[in-house]
Amino acid sequence: MPALLLDREDKKEMLKELNEKKTELKKQSEEYKTKRNELNAEASSLAAKRNELNKKTKDLINEAQDYKKLRDENNDKVQEYKTLRDEVNSKANEIFAQIDQIRNVNNLGGPSIKDIRKEIDRLEFTQQTEVLTTSKERELVNRITELQKLYVAKKEQLESNQELKDLLNEAQTVRDEASEHHKVLSEYAQQAQEYHDKMITTFKEADKVRADSDAAHKEFVKFQESADEQHKLFISAQKEIRDIDKEIRKIKKGDVDGRKEAAKADARKDAEDIFDKFKSGGKLTTENLMALQRSGFLK
Repeated sequence: MPALLLDREDKKEMLKELNEKKTELKKQSEEYKTKRNELNAEASSLAAKRNELNKKTKDLINEAQDYKKLRDENNDKVQEYKTLRDEVNSKANEIFAQIDQIRNVNNLGGPSIKDIRKEIDRLEFTQQTEVLTTSKERELVNRITELQKLYVAKKEQLESNQELKDLLNEAQTVRDEASEHHKVLSEYAQQAQEYHDKMITTFKEADKVRADSDAAHKEFVKFQESADEQHKLFISAQKEIRDIDKEIRKIKKGDVDGRKEAAKADARKDAEDIFDKFKSGGKLTTENLMALQRSGFLK
């Protein structure tokens, strides 16, 4: 009888210790579960941010490609009008060559009207495209004015010859046409440069957004790994609880019915874990579904 009483007291003490440990494990399990869910929520938020940034990056790259296409189209037009301008200028040069030939035959000395015109064009281009000091600007303007007077005087001299006059008028018409081609060329060149600048700016913005996306992805991976670690701890605690439940049932029952009940409870607990995994976003296999049905969890 004393031995029987001792066994009962031992069992009682063991049950007390097991239940206390089980209570602590349940508390820890809930903490792991809560932390896991919080980390998963943060990971989902970061994934959404990353996906949004990836979409923005793609949109910016498409926009930059559109600017590139427009730039290339305008550059094609620049080349087209450059060819036209050069062809017309070549024609003008042929006319000026005829003028020089007649001028030489008629002993009309001094610089050719063609060379004077070229020098005026060169100086005017320098004035329009370069940054000059006030003194340099004044000096350039005075030189252009002198050459223009010389050009007019030379033109008047040559126009006294009817053949030269006709050629000069033709040359002027051709040069006006070349100037118009150059004007259109310059407009297309300006547009091409504007689209090029926009393309570069947009590509740089895409690079910045891509870097933000990469940073968000790194954070996502970090939170996802932490969530996985908490899930492992949760599963481990749940396993310990099941093991304790087995020991408790063995102590209370100690017979075949107790083992059957333990197996049934194990199946039920496994089913709860599977269902919990499903609620957390996991996928269920066919084996998982069969386990749920065997446990009676799904009716």
